[in-house]
Amino acid sequence: MIKDLDGAVISAGYDVPVDPLRRTTHYTGEPGCIADARSFAEAFLEQLRSEWCAAISRRTTGDLLLLVSELVTNADRHSHGPYILELEGTDASVSVTVYDSSSSLPRRFPKDPQRIGRHGLEIVHAVAASVTAELVPVGKRVRAVLDLGRGEIAANP
Repeated sequence: MIKDLDGAVISAGYDVPVDPLRRTTHYTGEPGCIADARSFAEAFLEQLRSEWCAAISRRTTGDLLLLVSELVTNADRHSHGPYILELEGTDASVSVTVYDSSSSLPRRFPKDPQRIGRHGLEIVHAVAASVTAELVPVGKRVRAVLDLGRGEIAANP
């Protein structure tokens, strides 16, 4: 509790649970979807900065855009229908979740610098704090969680 100079008691808000910021969009696989998903993620981060006062570095911004690109690209290439991108965040982390219609769980291939392609999930695992994939009634859900404390905090990201 904080006391105002006039003697009024003002709640600091710490005892009130706050829901994470959550935004969802869907794509059909048309050209430009991946760029649109990255723009959607950038707008989400800007809202997270303003509403949650989240300190987000340029590196973390780049990491989030990379996660979005990789997960949306995988859904675009491997599903036979529309897919959903859901972003959820607080001042500590952002989760990137993609739902698609494929019932095949993604495979993470062993590191092989000679292999051309199929490095997407390897990249996601290298950047994210955690990665999960599970079957859902309409296909699958792949979620990657990014810790916002990574990298240097930029004064003006």
